[in-house]
Amino acid sequence: MNPLRLIALFLLVCLSLSSFANASDDPDALVGRWLSSKKRNQVQIYKQGNKYFGKLVWMLEPNEPGTSKLKVDKANPDEKLRNRPLMQMVLLTNLTYKGNNVWSDGEIYNPEDGKTYNCEVTLKDPNSIDLRGYVMGLSFLGKSKTWTRVK
Repeated sequence: MNPLRLIALFLLVCLSLSSFANASDDPDALVGRWLSSKKRNQVQIYKQGNKYFGKLVWMLEPNEPGTSKLKVDKANPDEKLRNRPLMQMVLLTNLTYKGNNVWSDGEIYNPEDGKTYNCEVTLKDPNSIDLRGYVMGLSFLGKSKTWTRVK
């Protein structure tokens, strides 16, 4: 094969791969409904302005055991907030798209322990994300969970 044709073919392949990678780099790919790693909750992630948020929209067990009372935010450190229902609560706040399928600079609230953590989300593929909660701004001081898209 002619060396010039070989170089042209190589450049064409490189440009095609580059445009494919950029096409999948969609800031709104995070928007949708996601099932938690324990498969007990679903969070609706939505965009507001240029930030992303997530609210609890489904729970496998929405009521306190043995009652018809909805579960509330009983572990919240603020006593005034301990009676608010968990359903429809905003758990993910202020995520910003950073490129390369990563959203960061946000926070996630964990109603199980009443604590708020720094948060980063990475889109692994169209139907799964890695959500990492961490403390003191240090990502290595944290824990990751994989959530799956609800179809």
